[in-house]
Amino acid sequence: MIPLTLAEIADVVSGRMHDIPDAEQVVTGPVVRDSRDVRPGGLFVAFRGERADGHEFAGQAVADGAVAVLATRPVGVPAIVVDDVTAALGALARHVVGRLGATVVGLTGSAGKTSTKDLLAQLLQRLGPTVWTPGSLNNEIGLPLTALSAESGTRHLVLEMGARGVGHIRYLTGLTPPRIGVVLNVGSAHIGEFGGREQIAQAKGELVEALPPAEEGGIAVLNADDPLVRAMRARTDARIVLFGESADALIRAENVRLTRKGQPAFTLHTPTGCSDVTMRLYGEHHVSNALAAAAVAHELGMSADGIAEALSAADTLSRWRMEVTERADGVTVVNDAYNANPESMRAALRALVAIAGGDGMGEGRRTWAVLGEMAELGEDSLAEHDAVGRLAVRLNVSKLVAVGGREAAWLDMGAKNEGSWGEESVHVSDAQAAIDLLRDELRPGDVVLVKASRSAGLEKVALALVEGEVAAR
Repeated sequence: MIPLTLAEIADVVSGRMHDIPDAEQVVTGPVVRDSRDVRPGGLFVAFRGERADGHEFAGQAVADGAVAVLATRPVGVPAIVVDDVTAALGALARHVVGRLGATVVGLTGSAGKTSTKDLLAQLLQRLGPTVWTPGSLNNEIGLPLTALSAESGTRHLVLEMGARGVGHIRYLTGLTPPRIGVVLNVGSAHIGEFGGREQIAQAKGELVEALPPAEEGGIAVLNADDPLVRAMRARTDARIVLFGESADALIRAENVRLTRKGQPAFTLHTPTGCSDVTMRLYGEHHVSNALAAAAVAHELGMSADGIAEALSAADTLSRWRMEVTERADGVTVVNDAYNANPESMRAALRALVAIAGGDGMGEGRRTWAVLGEMAELGEDSLAEHDAVGRLAVRLNVSKLVAVGGREAAWLDMGAKNEGSWGEESVHVSDAQAAIDLLRDELRPGDVVLVKASRSAGLEKVALALVEGEVAAR
């Protein structure tokens, strides 16, 4: 964080200082919510959660070097006491971002936010010091904590913005006002909470509504291939930059294909030139993510060749998102167990087939899709799970393992109703049952995709595979 005195912080958050011997003491270290992350000179934010109350760790945080604690009550150590810690954290982030002078890039969408944010961070690092959202900390707590990790020399601040309802992104943009806003897509993620795709589009479009007008540098980066996103151009006075495979996209991909390993390759077209890209990530869905990142980098001055080089070198920065591990016995594990929605599930299945050699059976490689529930789909849930099971059959996936309760049963039923599948699809109760099945049937050279919403807990299956607890027979 940029250096601020405790008196300055108290003023910004409308707080009251308690047990502070020196109001001019400067906070120079990070702002953290986990006492285990405290560093000398930092500020500890005490949240009261379902399992633990951060106020109980205030003393240890100060003993470990925190200058003070942001809290809702006196805690016996130097503290700034506020009525609402979340609101105070947001106010502090707004103040710091206002003083930074960095270019703030806000990014949202139903799918691909984290992957695109990771790509964009790796591109912009080549232009100057860049801070970005770690993992998926994209809510009213994670976003300000990310912003507060920026320092005086930070040139770019890349912030992933999530939403579970109308008004959420509007709130986040109020904390960290963006100059550039990126909307990736409008899909089915959280449709059960929103009520429909139109409501999702309304919420995602709050990002472009928050942008400054074009004459003040505002830029809306929109997916030309998604009609609901393209329509958001009417909701902003910012300059519009379209990306995609559409002919009128300013940043465009042509000759899109997958390598034999399932990695996307394409020719990048920009107003300043064209260049070929071969990505290290897996799955054709990353082409759209790459184009979104390329559009921002182009607007900030990176050449077509520079963008292509950076995209070709970029890795996955966040865990459990299409992480591909090649085991010594030839088994390939694709760990995408962090989250799932219908769009990302379909993309992952296609990537699985591509990694295996093209048709799910190519070069003697069998494919396994170990899939669990896609959460928060509302009344569309059973139909969407049925459709994913059917897609697995159409893609000629060798074996579908549906893990969990009712939704998993519909995955299995969809597969069996689509074709003459019998033992090719199986429904098991939990992650351990899936591990036991794999332990009995996995062979050298198999390719295994593990994917579900985080609540399904399938990372246990992926980790067992990656760590070799499940041996090929």
